[in-house]
Amino acid sequence: MKFLKYLIIISLIFFLNNPVYASRNTESYDGNIFPIYAGNGSLVPPQTSLRESIKNKRVSVLFFYLDDSSDSKSLAPIISGLDLIWKNNIDIIALTTDELQNKEFIDLKEEGYYWNGLIPQTLVLDENGTVKYDKNGLIDIDEVNKVIAQIKGIDINDLSFRLESFNEYNSIISKNNNTKN
Repeated sequence: MKFLKYLIIISLIFFLNNPVYASRNTESYDGNIFPIYAGNGSLVPPQTSLRESIKNKRVSVLFFYLDDSSDSKSLAPIISGLDLIWKNNIDIIALTTDELQNKEFIDLKEEGYYWNGLIPQTLVLDENGTVKYDKNGLIDIDEVNKVIAQIKGIDINDLSFRLESFNEYNSIISKNNNTKN
């Protein structure tokens, strides 16, 4: 009996002290990518729907992703950066594609209508729901910013942003120093 007690204690110590690894460069599931890799868990679940965004005449950024995709993990800080840059001026709708699998969407105001089956996919829709940007894979934040600025009627040609890591998991978006103010 005493041996069994020690075996249980040693097993608990081993399992409780076993480190947990998260890596942006693997196709492993580490949990929701926004709190882990972007430090911004407020993006999920989305604050609004595409239907509401179009109804309110707001620019929408759709981001289709999977939590176990290394490219999605790499884009999480960029999507979060768009949220930081544009604050309350755009709607970011980040959706995992798990619930979109094997469904057919025919309504232009449903997010799933725009998913092309690949991840990650980033789209920018204007206030009327017209697609102005649609790209799979890694995206350039400056390119997306220019599209959003053009829709909003803002000139940001002199602004440039970069992804800056502040620890091994999280990154933030910061303005490049070589830009004009």
